[in-house]
Amino acid sequence: MIKRLNAESLKALGRSLTREYSFVLSFVLLVIIGAGVNKNFFTWSNLSNLFVQGSMVGLIALGMTMVIGAGLIDISVGSQVAIIGGFGILVLNWTGSALVMLLFCIVFGLIIGAINGLLVTKGGMPAMVATLATMSACRAIVNYYGAGGPFTVDKGLYDHFRQLAVGGFQLGGIKIPYLMVIFIVAVILFDIVMKKTKLGKHIFAVGSNEKSARLSGINVDGVKIIAFMVTGAMCGIAGLIYASRMTAVAAASAAVGWEMDAIAGVAIGGTSMSGGRGRIAGTFLGVLMFKIISNILTAANVSSYLNGAISAAIIVLAVLLQNFQNKRR
Repeated sequence: MIKRLNAESLKALGRSLTREYSFVLSFVLLVIIGAGVNKNFFTWSNLSNLFVQGSMVGLIALGMTMVIGAGLIDISVGSQVAIIGGFGILVLNWTGSALVMLLFCIVFGLIIGAINGLLVTKGGMPAMVATLATMSACRAIVNYYGAGGPFTVDKGLYDHFRQLAVGGFQLGGIKIPYLMVIFIVAVILFDIVMKKTKLGKHIFAVGSNEKSARLSGINVDGVKIIAFMVTGAMCGIAGLIYASRMTAVAAASAAVGWEMDAIAGVAIGGTSMSGGRGRIAGTFLGVLMFKIISNILTAANVSSYLNGAISAAIIVLAVLLQNFQNKRR
């Protein structure tokens, strides 16, 4: 009997280790492959560029971890980035202040997130339908006001504003990009919130069993609205960064497909797509893994037009793996 218990314990431990660390092993494998196809992979320039490239989608993915952790989904994030970034440029050109633009972008994102949350909680709409409507509305509005063209930063503000995206500070002879610092700080803050605060625990409680969460006294509607609003705020910051990096926001094409990239990063990182379980550290690694895959494909001369298909394949594989692991529990 002891042997059987030991065998069962070892099997349970093996399943736990597989579930908890499979994505870490996958990350290491991707790094090895990346180094094999790109001789400059381990250069600081390439590694810091991975963080810079992943920062915008990464910020959105942090918020998306909250939304998915609560058993919801938000497919409006790409269109949110476009409309917030586009209108943010108008505010920047009008005021000449990047700080005012930042405040505008965050508040605008909070408002859109609140709308999503209210449509789901008070309107009784499925999250997919509500955010699909918001996605369409945001893209249509930014296209209308931009006449299908770009919102462009005034030339007098160009050099100063662009420093957010391309600038950094020197540390020990190497350049630390501002976007890298912003992303890492955001990851740390989100990790603390999700692990150490009631909000984080309530999000996963709602995603795990909404009825039980409600019976235990959790404000389920409030938790859902907050999750959407935080994601909206992250879209606001990402919209500002996008505008800084491109110095323009093309109404029709800006941030198209970013919702898939963000969801892929969350799924790769081990957050349950049905809610109730997730890790910010996993999302962080998931976003970097996604960018490493893009890096590898670029080195292999694979067309960037296939990015959407690659994101879809990653999401499908991640969900299938989650389902397989759940059946083995």
